[in-house]
Formats: sequence, structure tokens, C-alpha cells
Amino acid sequence: MFINYNNNPLDVKSYDTQRLRDEFLTDNLFTEDNINMVYSHIDRVVAIGVYPTKKALKLDTFVDKKAFGTNYFLERRELGIINLGGKVEIRSKNSTYTLDNLDALYLAKGEQEIEFVSLLAEQPGILYCLSAPAHHTYSSMLITQAQAKKVEVGSLENANDRIINQYLHPDVLPTCQLCMGITHLQPGSVWNTMPAHTHERRMEAYLYFNIKPSQAVFHFMGEPEETRHIIVRDKQLVLSPSWSIHSGCGTQNYSFIWGMLGENQTFDDMDFVDMNSIR
Repeated sequence: MFINYNNNPLDVKSYDTQRLRDEFLTDNLFTEDNINMVYSHIDRVVAIGVYPTKKALKLDTFVDKKAFGTNYFLERRELGIINLGGKVEIRSKNSTYTLDNLDALYLAKGEQEIEFVSLLAEQPGILYCLSAPAHHTYSSMLITQAQAKKVEVGSLENANDRIINQYLHPDVLPTCQLCMGITHLQPGSVWNTMPAHTHERRMEAYLYFNIKPSQAVFHFMGEPEETRHIIVRDKQLVLSPSWSIHSGCGTQNYSFIWGMLGENQTFDDMDFVDMNSIR
């Protein structure tokens, strides 16, 4: 588990390229038959990459209990999972869930003995997980790709024609504070979240995927008047503190999983940035 500490925007202004990447980018979240974790002090978010190929992976086997001060990982947390690979089973003490590609699962506070198993040896599951502190126990739930709420936004004229798939969202199911979904950019569109915004009351994490080996995404971050960029490749993660914009432009269309946690789940609670003032 890698521990990521919070950053002051005044300090970030002086970061060079490598320091920006070290502080905000995780470039190798998924390794075969392993569970990798990033524990960030930005709202105590935990990002997890699970890649079971030849064997089942038990979540608590990879958890540093001292770091969380609990007997098991979800004793005081909730967990969202999205499958980017082949069919998998996710087992808990009380239930078993089967996820196809781009299905999601919400595991509520109190779930125990979580285990991940790929069902197709030739196409293993690739599971991206995001966890937030939780104060209440809701119901665990499988959300298939078809059940996600779909919102079409943007336009081809502005190179941002995209479909937002809302999985862990107040309109789909209740959670304590964790929200997750997938945005797919249509062919010919490359911009996401532009015009840019910040939201002082919650942080965000972007896991980019569907980026071809010869392509890349320029992820823009920083205060609106002090922007920086990070080059992102396939299945790489960027953490975004509340004071930072979080926008991307690719060399081709791509997809990304967005995750949010913080003080509220009001999606229009944004501070939009005037395009004449962004620098």
C-alpha cells in the first residue's frame, strides 16, 4: 500500500513534471495476482487495483490493519468496484456477485471476507475499486452496465460529445458519500470536463482507460489560474484535490472512471471556471 499525503496548492506551483507525477499519478495500479492500494489523505480515499489471474485474491490479506485501525477493511468503510476485464465473482461472507465487463458493485459498511475470482482464465477480471469512510450501513448492490443511469452531454462541435454512466449515484442507490461512474467519449471527441470546475466540498479521482498504446491523455490540474498537466496512459489513476480543476484532452477518444467523495453528493455543487480566466 502506497500512502499519498495531501498537498498545499501554494506548494504545487513549484512542482516539476516528476514531482507532479509522484504526488498525483499512480501509473501501475494493476499487477497480476495482486491487490495494490493507494491510501490518500485527500478525504481518506483508498484506490485499489485488483487483478486476479491464476488464483483468488482475498482483500484483507493485502490490508495493513495498523494503517486503518480496524479488524477488517470495511468495518468503517464502503467500497465501489467496477470491472474493466472479463467475468469475475466477488464473494463476501453473506453473498456472491457475478460481474461482467463494465458492471459495478457497491459493498456496504460491514461487509467481510471479500474475495475476488476470475471466471475466465483467458480473460481475467481487472477490478478498479474506490473506498470512502462510512458512517452508516446501506445495502450492498450489483449495478450492471445496463442499469447505470445514462446522461448524454457535450457536442461533437466542441469535441466533447460523451455519455456519462452513473453507477454509484443518488439516483441509482444510496451510499454514505462515495459516488462512481464511467464517462465514454464518442469518436471524434477528446475533451472531458471542459469548461472546467472545482468543488470545494469533495475530491475526485480519475482512472483513465480505453487508451490505445500509441495514444495518450493530457490531464489538466491545478488552481484555475495556475494549471499544470500530467500525461496519462491506459489504466492510470490521477487524484484530484478539491482546489484543483480535473479535465482531460486525449489524442483520441477514451474512457474514464470518475469517483468522488466529500461532504455532499449534490452534483451541481460546482464552482465553474470562466474560460477567460483560466491560465
